[in-house]
Amino acid sequence: MQVWPGEAYPLGATYDGAGTNFAVFTEAADRVELCLLHDDGSETAVELRESDAFVRHAYVPGIMPGQRYGFRVHGPYDPGRGLRCNSAKLLLDPYAKAISGSIRWGEEVYGYHFGAPDRRNDLDSAPHTMTSVVVNPYFDWGDDRPPRTEYHHTVIYEAHVKGLTMRHPGLPEELRGTYAALAHPAIVEHLTELGVTALELMPVHQFVNDHRLVDMGLNNYWGYNTIGFFAPHNAYASWGDRGQQVLEFKSAVRALHEAGIEVILDVVYNHTAEGNHLGPTLSFRGLDNPSYYRLTDDPRYYMDTTGTGNSLLMRSPHVLQLIMDSLRYWVTEMHVDGFRFDLAATLARQFHEVDRLSSFFDLVQQDPVVSQVKLIAEPWDVGEGGYQVGNFPPLWTEWNGKYRDTVRDLWRGEPRTLAEFASRLTGSSDLYQDDGRRPLASINFVTCHDGFTLHDLVSYNHKHNEANGEDNRDGESHNRSWNCGVEGETDDPAVLELRARQMRNFIATLMLSQGVPMISHGDETARTQRGNNNAYCQDSELSWVAWPDSEEDGGELLAFTRAIVRLRKEHPVFRRRRFFHGRPVEGTHDDLSDIAWFTPEGKEMAQRDWTSAQASALTVFLNGNAISEPGARGERITDDSFLLMFNASPRTLEFVVPVNHGRQWQVVVDTAHPEPVTRGADAKVTAGDRLTLVDRSMTVLQRPAESRPPGGWDDTKGGRAGT
Repeated sequence: MQVWPGEAYPLGATYDGAGTNFAVFTEAADRVELCLLHDDGSETAVELRESDAFVRHAYVPGIMPGQRYGFRVHGPYDPGRGLRCNSAKLLLDPYAKAISGSIRWGEEVYGYHFGAPDRRNDLDSAPHTMTSVVVNPYFDWGDDRPPRTEYHHTVIYEAHVKGLTMRHPGLPEELRGTYAALAHPAIVEHLTELGVTALELMPVHQFVNDHRLVDMGLNNYWGYNTIGFFAPHNAYASWGDRGQQVLEFKSAVRALHEAGIEVILDVVYNHTAEGNHLGPTLSFRGLDNPSYYRLTDDPRYYMDTTGTGNSLLMRSPHVLQLIMDSLRYWVTEMHVDGFRFDLAATLARQFHEVDRLSSFFDLVQQDPVVSQVKLIAEPWDVGEGGYQVGNFPPLWTEWNGKYRDTVRDLWRGEPRTLAEFASRLTGSSDLYQDDGRRPLASINFVTCHDGFTLHDLVSYNHKHNEANGEDNRDGESHNRSWNCGVEGETDDPAVLELRARQMRNFIATLMLSQGVPMISHGDETARTQRGNNNAYCQDSELSWVAWPDSEEDGGELLAFTRAIVRLRKEHPVFRRRRFFHGRPVEGTHDDLSDIAWFTPEGKEMAQRDWTSAQASALTVFLNGNAISEPGARGERITDDSFLLMFNASPRTLEFVVPVNHGRQWQVVVDTAHPEPVTRGADAKVTAGDRLTLVDRSMTVLQRPAESRPPGGWDDTKGGRAGT
């Protein structure tokens, strides 16, 4: 076999049509072997003799896509100094573009002997571990273009590749649970009819099913256990795992882009699947343990701010390079449109504390590729000082956990909630305005993968995680949920009616709040996990979306959700790009404030109304004639005006339509009814009229703008629509 010196860059395996260049970083190794694996179980070892700045490299002519490979690192095994090299362990390439196979758990994949963690284990891991794969980088993208949907037009749909598609009756059996299913017309049509503009996929980087879970007969279903930051998870591929997963993922992205849907990846750059000092040796640990991981003062052990056993070393230039190279790869080669960063506070821990000016954020800010896509932080981790909602740099948006908590509290009847609810409804200026960000920095959500589904949020007071095998100790215990009077499933019609109303309240509140709304997959059809709020290990019908066969099975809620998303899309007053001023807008003939707050009696809210412990109802006036930001061509945007009436109290209340803010109004939403929009003469009301809102319900009134053209303003093109 010919072996040429090759190049130190790019890292990983790079196929050029005639052969493949291999390059891997390790400062800890004395010697590195490239192992080319054959289908009969044998391997050919090629020593990487060339080294530049601790990058070992070689070019091997004739190595084609589909070739499996790994590395064996010869060097010191001295856990007391943080060094864990072990040539008996076949290591994955950190830059592998595809990974084949899965782990067969046993002592062979560990660098130590069970019961003797400091004694080196020389059992060969090759027959038991995953392998890296050389991929063909060429793909016909056709005329694919990123949708580049602006945040004020974005509706995010968080979904799991398998969970979303596994039970869809319109999908062929062989495609269910795969990337190809995402591209199927049945899924694309559902997303487009719902009004979704961005599909946020739970982890699709190659991940590992934990040894502990496999022994329990469970799986790491969610996938927050990454081992390959460049490789699409092979179990979601319908075609094969020798590079076919790359082509299938690209095809899915291309199909979603054709429908105008962006693809956002939930990425886990805070830790790896190798766990703590008792974890397996799969890649990074065996290559260069102290360069990749945050070690404690005793370097045998790992600092852990993620709850998973380890944390990546965010001040290491090689870790930062790995992350930035990975992000750029997924944008430039895989055409994704953004990222949601899991436990993003850990990425800011350059030393111990969370530092919003850490090197990682500097690199993202100046990167000409990564800085131009959607960047969403999960702004917390489990370390000290890890809750950082509102503290990320201006380029970033954030999952707004305070929005989730406050909206849940309001609708379950928690006292002293109104004042904070007002802030969350209007874009959380208290969190984002002081650093120059806008309402669109707030990714609003009521539910997500982690916690109760929307159905379970209104059906359970307590978590029911017994199926996870941890005696119900896992998962969040304080869920801000309310079961509407009965724990779990019931056939009581009054309870079922209240639960359905509460789900409509949550969806309507979410869609009509300033900021960017995010829906959790299946919530639009009332998906249940039977009270399990931590289904991370449940790869079964418990966590897969059950698609409705009829209105009784969730079709009514789906129709309501579609209508509310459409209402948001049609009206820029719900999608403002600037915060409310609380005063009239200069240059208009409207002397009304851009927003106003009223008691149910129709009087402007006073301080005592906000601070009353029992206050749980109010009316909000949104002035469509007082939108301060201009359109794309600098033109003024006007819209209809709206009154949002919230009755989160446990009793029926009469609301007075405020005077001096419009004479004629139309009822367009009433969550007391399953029908999405009320129309007709009986839905018209006049200033001073009294409306009856049943307990825990929401009503929306609309008043057409006098200067608004018949079709409204199209603020995407800077002109009028429908004229």
